[in-house]
Amino acid sequence: MTLDLSPRGLMHLLVNGPKAVDVVQTALDTGLLDALEPGPARLDDLAVRLRVRPLRLYKFLDCLESLGCVERDGSGDDLGDTTYQAVPGLRDAVLAVFGPDSIERDRDRYPWRVLHGRLAESLRGEVGMSDDDFAWPPRTDEQTAEFERSMAVGVGPVVEAVHRHAGRLWADRRRLLDVGGGDGTLAAHVLDDAPDLHADVYNLPSVAPLVAATGQRRGHQRRLGFVGGDFFAEPLPGGYDAMSFVRVLHDWPDDVARRLVEQAYAALEPGGLLLICEEFRTPDRLAAQFFWSYFLIGVDSCVSRLREVGFYTDLLTRVGFERVEVLPAGWELICAYKPTG
Repeated sequence: MTLDLSPRGLMHLLVNGPKAVDVVQTALDTGLLDALEPGPARLDDLAVRLRVRPLRLYKFLDCLESLGCVERDGSGDDLGDTTYQAVPGLRDAVLAVFGPDSIERDRDRYPWRVLHGRLAESLRGEVGMSDDDFAWPPRTDEQTAEFERSMAVGVGPVVEAVHRHAGRLWADRRRLLDVGGGDGTLAAHVLDDAPDLHADVYNLPSVAPLVAATGQRRGHQRRLGFVGGDFFAEPLPGGYDAMSFVRVLHDWPDDVARRLVEQAYAALEPGGLLLICEEFRTPDRLAAQFFWSYFLIGVDSCVSRLREVGFYTDLLTRVGFERVEVLPAGWELICAYKPTG
């Protein structure tokens, strides 16, 4: 969806945000999005199908059009002849953001209201998240489990990307270390596509039970392992011909990201693959990251910095990796290989 709006038009939409959410949620719940998904549909036909009043539906569809959700052809004289078509991908996008298992519903459980209405104070450092609200890094087993569960909710785009390129990524690879790999959800999906691969998740020791539960649930008890550690306190473990940083590096300053990439280079076997995937900076991803950008205003210990792809490709080359490639997907995958010599 692309909105060609002036700054004032955008401000009108923003101030009516709760109403816009109501409109989109209603379009999903009533089946209107299902009706518009196949292609152009007449207003009269939509009204009959949905059992609603045509004039009221016309106004409702104006709301959707103002949000960039539908395209309208109103060239006829009769209101009922007006046709509407959903923009491509609308229904899937609405389900992803508004559906019962959506990432935004999960995020809303976090205590963002601590900052709401007090952003100016927060920007001055007078208001922020306490460790009880949100500790970064997590400080208790409970906080760790909650954070990793939440991160697993948003791993879908990465799963899609690694599945798309599975044959290229994991051919001839034997052992993968997923650094900061959460509860093992991503590693389990990788193992679905790579029957000859063994994957270990490297994370704080308190995460071990979560990874074990994922392995049990996904049927990968023997091939999904866990290595407890802290990459701030010790080098990354060796013996792996593939490593991954997925949604990890962007949480830390540039010097920390560089140090982690250098650790990976040192630990990887010759010819080893390093995979980096996260929300590389684009307008769409900034929009998808809005919640965390807002929430983490009050958390100085977390950088949460969306970087351009070029930051990582340049860094990998400087560290010594070769064959640095960017594989296309919904979220791009950056692949780099340690020289064999």
